[in-house]
This record gives sequence, C-alpha cells and structure tokens, in this order.
Amino acid sequence: ELMTGYTMLRNGGVGNGGQPWMLRWSSRIRLTWLSFTLFIILVFFPLIAHYYLTTIDDADDAGKRIFGPRTGNELCEVKHVQDLCRIRESVSEELLQLEAKRQELNSEIAKLNLKIEACKKSIENAKQDLLQLKNVISQTEHSYKELMAQNQPKLSLPIRLLPDKDDATFPLPKSNRNCRLHNCFDYSRCPLTSGFPVYVYNSDDYPFGSSLDPLIKQAFEATVRTNVYVTENANIACVYIILVGEMQEPVMPKPTELEQQLHSLPYWRTDGHNHLIINLSRKSETQNFIYNISTGRAMIAQSTFYDVQYRPGFDIVVSPLVHAMSEPNFLEIPPQVPVKRKYLFSFQGEKIESLRSSLQEVRSFEEEIEGNAPADYDDRIITTLKAVQDSKLDFVLVEFTCKNQPKASLPTEWALCGERDDRLELLKLSTFALIITPGDTHLVISSGCAMRLFEALEVGAIPVVLGEQVQLPYNDVIRWNEAALIIPKPRITEVHFLLRSISDNDLLAMRRQGRFLWETYFSTSDNVFSTVLAIIRTRIQIPAAPIREETAVEIPHRSGKAAGTDPNMADNGDLDLGPVETEPPYASPKYLRNFTLTAMDIYRNWNSAPGPFHLFPYTPFDPVLPSEAKFLGSGTGFRPIGGGAGGSGKEFQAALGGNVPREQFTVVMLTYEREEVLMNSLERLNGLPYLNKVVVVWNSPKFPSEDLLWPDIGVPIMVVRTEKNSLNNRFLPWNEIETEAILSIDDDAHLRHDEIMFGFRVWREARDRIVGFPGRYHAWDIPHQSWLYNSNYSCELSMVLTGAAFFHKYYAYLYSYVMPQAIRDMVDEYINCEDIAMNFLVSHLTRKPPIKVTSRWTFRCPGCPQALSHDDSHFHERHKCINFFVKVYGYMPLLYTQFRVDSVLFKTRLPHDKTKCFKFI
Repeated sequence: ELMTGYTMLRNGGVGNGGQPWMLRWSSRIRLTWLSFTLFIILVFFPLIAHYYLTTIDDADDAGKRIFGPRTGNELCEVKHVQDLCRIRESVSEELLQLEAKRQELNSEIAKLNLKIEACKKSIENAKQDLLQLKNVISQTEHSYKELMAQNQPKLSLPIRLLPDKDDATFPLPKSNRNCRLHNCFDYSRCPLTSGFPVYVYNSDDYPFGSSLDPLIKQAFEATVRTNVYVTENANIACVYIILVGEMQEPVMPKPTELEQQLHSLPYWRTDGHNHLIINLSRKSETQNFIYNISTGRAMIAQSTFYDVQYRPGFDIVVSPLVHAMSEPNFLEIPPQVPVKRKYLFSFQGEKIESLRSSLQEVRSFEEEIEGNAPADYDDRIITTLKAVQDSKLDFVLVEFTCKNQPKASLPTEWALCGERDDRLELLKLSTFALIITPGDTHLVISSGCAMRLFEALEVGAIPVVLGEQVQLPYNDVIRWNEAALIIPKPRITEVHFLLRSISDNDLLAMRRQGRFLWETYFSTSDNVFSTVLAIIRTRIQIPAAPIREETAVEIPHRSGKAAGTDPNMADNGDLDLGPVETEPPYASPKYLRNFTLTAMDIYRNWNSAPGPFHLFPYTPFDPVLPSEAKFLGSGTGFRPIGGGAGGSGKEFQAALGGNVPREQFTVVMLTYEREEVLMNSLERLNGLPYLNKVVVVWNSPKFPSEDLLWPDIGVPIMVVRTEKNSLNNRFLPWNEIETEAILSIDDDAHLRHDEIMFGFRVWREARDRIVGFPGRYHAWDIPHQSWLYNSNYSCELSMVLTGAAFFHKYYAYLYSYVMPQAIRDMVDEYINCEDIAMNFLVSHLTRKPPIKVTSRWTFRCPGCPQALSHDDSHFHERHKCINFFVKVYGYMPLLYTQFRVDSVLFKTRLPHDKTKCFKFI
C-alpha cells in the first residue's frame, strides 16, 4: 500500500479512483519515516563509534593504541609535524616580543602625549611672553623717540628778518684799528639760515674800474659768475664785495678820489659795514695804496699790510694772484721726490733801502726813542749765510745782489731778482727756500714776501721764513708750521744746523702739506676768491652750502621678470649671510652738524693734510657733504647707539652688529651695450642681504631695448642715463645713492654672495679704504726709469681694482669735483685707468694701501664677451696713466701691502649649531 501510494504520488496524486486524501496521508507517512531515520543515524551512530574506539584504546598493549591521547614529544617525533612545531614556537616568541614592544610604545605614546600637552602650555606661555615683549619693545621705542625728540628736537628754521634797506647806524670805534667783528660787523644781515649770500659790485660801473689790471678783473669776474654764494639781490646780501686792485700805475686814481668813490657805493651806508675791499696783486711790486684811505668798517683783503693798518680777525692777508686766467700746468711742477735736492737752501734778492734810512724817513726822533726801534739783523744774516756758503759743508746758493735790475719793492724789503721762470728753476733745485722778511717790523707782510712764498710752495721748496712777526696769508686759519719753518731772525746762526737735522720723512710731509696748501688756496683765482669768502663765512659761523650731487636721469624700463637663482651665487650651504631686507631700503643717516662744524672744527678743516681721520684736506670753502655724518668714525656725526650681536658665531652671521648694527650698501654697475651680460649680473644679486638698491650707469648713447625685461631682485634698480661715454661716470656722486657704502662692480663681475658679504663686513672695519677682490701692484722699471702696472699674481699689492670693490661715497665727491681735472681728462682720452685714479686718490689722502679680501685675483664671468681690458693696448695705456698720475701728484702715493683679509672658515659649510666667525689674517 505504501508503494502504491508512493507511485500514485509520483503520478500526480491520481489513481485508483484518485482520492485526494490518500495522497495527503502518504506524504505525511513519508516525511515521518525520513525524519526518524535521520535521527537514528545522527544520534546512535556516533555513540556506537565512540564506544568502539574507547574499547580499543583500553587494550593492554599500550604501544598499539591508535586513537588515544599522546604527549607533545611523542607528536613531535612524527617527521612531518616537526616543522610545524618549530614554526609554532617561533611565532609564539615573536608574538611575545611584539606584545612587549606594543606595551613599550603605548608607554612612550603616553609620555609624548604628556609632553605635547606641556609644549602646548609652553607655547601659550611663550605667546603671552612674546606679546608682553612686543608691548615692552613698543613702549621702549616710544620712550626712545621721546628722548631723541628731547635731545635732538626737530627744529623749524627761524624766520629770517631782513634788515631795513637803510640800516641804523651805530658809532664807530675810537679808531679804525680797533675794528673787529663784534663792533664793526652787522650780524643781523647774516642769519645762520641765510646761506651766506654775497653781493659783488660791478667795478666797470665806477671810475676806478678802468684802472684795474685787465687780467685780474677778467679772472675775478669769471670766478664770481660760478660761485655758489654770489647773489644779484643786494637787499638780502650778507657781505658786499668790491674789487679795487691791482691797479695800473699810469691811470691809478688819487687816494682821495678812490675814497670818495668807495663812500658813494649804493650800499656803503655811511660806514661800509659788511663790506669787503679786495686788492689782489699779480706782481711783487703792488703798492699798498689803501693805506691812506679811510675804509670805515669795511674789511680789507690784500697782500701788503702795516701793523697799524692790519686788524687781526677782521682783515685778510691773501696770496698773490699769479695764475690769473690759466690753470697751473702739473707737468711743469717738479716731483716731490727725491726729498733732498741739489741745494740745501737758496736765496736771491737785493735790498734797495736800509732799515735805518727807512726809519729816518717815516719816524720822528721821539717815535724812535719811545718805540725802541728794532735792530737791523740783515747785515748779520748776510754774513752768516755767506759763511755757510763758503764752508762747503752743503751746497747752498745765496745772492744778495741781482744780476739784472731788481723788481720794485717797498722800503727795507728784499726785492726779487730776475724773471719768474728763472726763479722757479732755482727753487726746483732747492730743498729749502729762504724768505727774509722786511727789516721794518711794522711791515707785517708784503707782496714780495707773499710772492716768494707762492713760488716756493708751487715747486716744492720748503719755505724758511726769517722773521716771526710776519703775517702769512690766511694765517688765522692755517697752521703754517706744518708746511714752513718760521724762525726768528736772531737765530740765523742756528738755521744751518736746524735745516740739516730735519729727517727725510718730515721733509716729505712738509713738502706734501705745502703742495696741498698751494693747490687748495693759492693756485687759481677761483681758489683765492673762494678762500676769502670761506674765511669770512667761517668767522661768522655760517655753515657751508651743501655740495652738489649728480642728478640721476632715470631711463624708463620694464621690470617684473622673476629673477632666477644662479647655483654658484646662492648655494651657500648652511652659511647664514644675513637677512634679506623685506622693509623699505634704509639710507645712511644724513649730515646733522651743519651749524656746529664750522665752530668746532675750524683748524682741523683748514689744516687737514692727508691723515687717518680727516682724509681729504677738507677746507671750509668746500661745501658740506650732505650724507657723510659718520665718515671714518671720526666722531663728526651721530651714530645710533646699539651693540653688536656678541661673540656667538650664529648670531654674528645673522646680523651686522658693531657700532652701526643697521647699514646697507648700494651697488653701482657700469655697463655699455651688453644687455644679456647685464641681465645675468643683475639676477645674481637676487637675495643679496643688506642691499639697498642697484644703480646701473648706462654709458651707451643708445637706450636699452624696448622689449628688454629687467629682473625683479627685490630691491629697486635705477638705470641712469649719462651725458657721454666716460669711465669717470662710475664714480659720480649720484643723488640716488643714499648709503655711505658703495659696491662698484663691473657688469661682467662674477662674485658669490658670501664673498660680497665678507667684503662688506671688512669695509665696515676700514671705512676709509678701498676694500675689494682683485689686487694689482706697481713696479719701478729700472732700465726705462719709469713706473709699470703689473697684474701678475703676487703676495704684495698696492691697488684693488674698482671693478669689484667697496668704497665710501665721500670719495665719489672728491674724485668728481676735487681731484685734478687733468686726471679725469686722461681717463676719457684712453677710456681706461679710472680704477688706478681712484686708488691714487685714496692712497694720497689716507697714506694707506687698499685692503684685498679673499684669494681671488680675477672675477670675470665665464663665457662673457671680452671687455676693454683684453685689448693689446690696455696695459700700455695703464703704464702711461701711472706715470702721468705721478707727475700730477708730484710723487708716487701708492703704498705696498702684504696684508690680506680672509675668513678662517671661508667657503666652509658647518651646521648651524657650530660656531662660525671671521678672522683677519
């Protein structure tokens, strides 16, 4: 039945009548049977198997057990399981180690978390401290500014009150001889801020003008036209000047006529106060015709004075105007070396009238008795000098009678002999030149004595003035004992011994000082007139006018090209060269002592020969330099108070330190039609610390290409147009140069940043010298008896080329405005030698050699086009330049040196935590 039901179920539940209930019943039976069967299999079969296996393991033969538990060692004895056991043991050990490391790392993490929290707290505290420090710094800066405002307040210039056109008169002193500035000069017309305006009368408007020497009048008028102090507005003038001499003998007006004409001057104002009467002499026989004229309160400037006429501190003794309309020829001036010449001393002159006859003519008997007339030493002088000449101990030449007719002279004065050229030839052979003052001690100075002094200084013969009562030209502002010997006449017997005892070094120093005085105050009409004005301006303590600067005419150019980085320039390793300035360029402090310099430094200014502190023989009539307040550390200006960074190497490198902890320099780059080379050089300056700006001196008449894109190096680039192609343009004092330090560099110079910074640091220690890289020297050519320029490598040098050198802007003024024009003309002629000229100038002024830094001898960039120095004639021209410059200066000013400055760790890369410093060796 079951099978039948199963069959029926497979056939769709239809069969044997197809009852539906039959199918449902068979389906239930089938499921029950299957369930019961599976239960029996799953439950009882494992129980039976387990029982059977445990019964087998209970057998007596333990070695035949198959399914019983075994020990670990017994399992490992199985060959194929041994490897798995070793792996398990290794893994277990590694797991233990990893667990230990995990625990250790967790411990470290916990500690670091604690440190992080501590650092966060420290950062918060540091921020608070920084904020407090900023507040303290701000308060300190504010306090500093307040103190500076108190100590150096910004004063507004006082309002200038112009005096009335008709000044109020005040009584004359009891005697004209008693006139001094305090009682004969009207200071109200000369305020400190007036600028010292000077009004000059036109002599042709007055009758005496036709009597003036034409050469002197022409030279005087030419000088007046170019003087910075001369004004055409007489109402604002401080001083009024009238030229009255030298007059020509045949048409000379009478004293009374000249006096009337002077008193009729439109601004004479009854007494002539603030007037200066100038009587220039071109000849030794110029007469003192003003002696008999009433000049009131007017000052007098001339070369001849009697003691009753001369008013110290009021009148001015001037030098004769020999070179009226011509510049002195430096090629005709003898050299200053050798120090000793053929004659130890020389004198030529003839005395026309004795002292006794002169005294009898001009003095009464009572005046001789009361005045104790001085003894006549001239006879003793003649006897002594002839004895020295006859002794043959030294070659001397003394002549007391002229071979030809002597020049006209004043009574008791030694007249000049011969013509000027003959006298100069004798002085060129003389180490000393004797100047015997007039026998009449009341004649304090004469044109003849002034002419002898002029000629001696001109050719380098050291003046020996016999007579201490003499008033030499500009004696109240010049120390004549530095250039001449002033000996009382009673010491005539000791003169020979004294002259022989002076060393060669002292002789050369006196000769050099005399040459400076002659060039600065005597040589030209412009020097004489400027000196006279400077003396008056210095006496009334008015500062000099600022010296002019070259106005930079900028060439428009496009910038914006991102400057690349030359690996040779920027790869400084860990060497910290200093901060690249992110603030606006910082200019050097301006001159702050205009109104006190003339009062405090009168003698140093007037008498400064080449020396270590006041390098240029700077004279008061030379205008004040506008930005040289702290030149050479001479104390002539304000230096900001600040200390250095200490001795730590890292801090030392990161800041300049020193007494001027904040300073920059200006790069001046001369170029001529080499745009690609120039652009590469400018890009190499990108990122250079302490760079203020770059002044590109465009020496070409052609403007730069319009499509030329200039690099952006982070500082201004000023492209300056020049009037002509001249190498002298390199040293023009451009007004765009606002720093004291100038780095003069060629457009093809190839210097690393660390080299430039090292040179800047060295220059700051020697601001009065040229500090640079390529060294050169001069040598004496024995066969040709001339100087040679040498560029070979040497342990000794005397020049540093300005194609890569630092120098002070002060020298730019001197090179362009003070150095003899003949030198600049030769530079233009050869288009060469400007660097030699600058070395000559600085060595002449300082008497010091330049300073070479690092071991570099060349600095040209590889692959750049050839420069002028590669021309075959380059060195021949430089030989000629050196010999010409020696003639102009009169001696060889260049000095040799074996001194070179190197950094001990130059180009050595050390970590930041190591000490770095510079050492001068």
